[in-house]
Amino acid sequence: MALDLSKVGEREKLKARKATYWQRLRAGCFIGYRPVKAGGKGFWAARVYDADTRRYIEKALGDFGTLPGREQFAAAKKAAEAAAELVEAGGELRPKVATVAEACQAYAETRPEAEARFTRFVYSDPVAKVELAKLRKRHLADWRKRLEATPAKVSRSKSGEAKTRKRAASTVNRELVALRAALRAVLTPGQPGTEGAWQEALKPTAHADGQRTLALSRDERRKLLDHIDAEALPFVKALCLLPLRPGAMASLTAGDFDKRTAELTIAKDKDGRPRRIVVPAGAAELLTQQAKGKLPGAPMFMRANGKAWDKDSWKHPITSAVKAAGLPDAVTAYTLRHSTITDLVRLGLPLLTIAQISGTSAEMIERHYGHLAKDAAVKALAELTL
Repeated sequence: MALDLSKVGEREKLKARKATYWQRLRAGCFIGYRPVKAGGKGFWAARVYDADTRRYIEKALGDFGTLPGREQFAAAKKAAEAAAELVEAGGELRPKVATVAEACQAYAETRPEAEARFTRFVYSDPVAKVELAKLRKRHLADWRKRLEATPAKVSRSKSGEAKTRKRAASTVNRELVALRAALRAVLTPGQPGTEGAWQEALKPTAHADGQRTLALSRDERRKLLDHIDAEALPFVKALCLLPLRPGAMASLTAGDFDKRTAELTIAKDKDGRPRRIVVPAGAAELLTQQAKGKLPGAPMFMRANGKAWDKDSWKHPITSAVKAAGLPDAVTAYTLRHSTITDLVRLGLPLLTIAQISGTSAEMIERHYGHLAKDAAVKALAELTL
């Protein structure tokens, strides 16, 4: 007798096993069910035939735990048929993902910044080996506790005792948000308030990202440049002219700038997606000088040893210049990015445009700089006084 996964009673009678129980929906399309334990909720999957590769591809669909048992089959069937239609139309269906680590690896294929986070805190952790079909809130809650208990490095000096501090809630948020996104790509959120609600263990701490308040005025940035050493001057000056992340600025090569159109390609940044911006005359002149006589693949901002700048090499000259200029001790390379974005907001540039230039989301700009935009709006409205 053929298996009928649409009947809750038949699913409950299935024996728990590693292999999935499959039911044919139509040619080249199957819906699968894998019980976690006898009588318990199981895990749904789709199996689709790819004519181009001449093989079947399996895709995890989740447990549909938020739905009553009688409605789970219909939801899983719809998801399986959608997967089949995608493949038949020439789209790509992600291969079978069985564990937390595999979910992270699949998610990070197009997100290099996420891969770095997973390498630091997921792949070497016990949670990496947990099967998605058996993933529960407690697994991720325990992982989160281990992450929060891991000290953050303050100094990465190769000599001497390493300095650490308690990991900030905002830092923890960034790590768990990446893991949650990877899991949501292959799992359906579980029933709220139950052990199956794995997503609840990855809820970010509210208000952890406070507004950035330290920004340097243009006069203060000029004072910083007056005291920076000659080797670091071009790099730091560029940070004062363009709202780029220090790492993205350091990754620029001579070939990234087209002096004919004044266009700069930021190929390596946090979101992993290249973007192009047109830079103003002052920045264009600086970039032209730095790219002159260099091969396209050479660092745009080159140190005396021929290498590109990095956070370990730019930290000392900036710290020394900050002290010599009498600026706040908390000033870092990232403060310069915050300062340039602050100026753009106060000048009235649309927040979406600022987000596109700086390589971040409009939501982030609104959250951290929205109050400045409101001030600019008040000043603009004041000009309407009769």
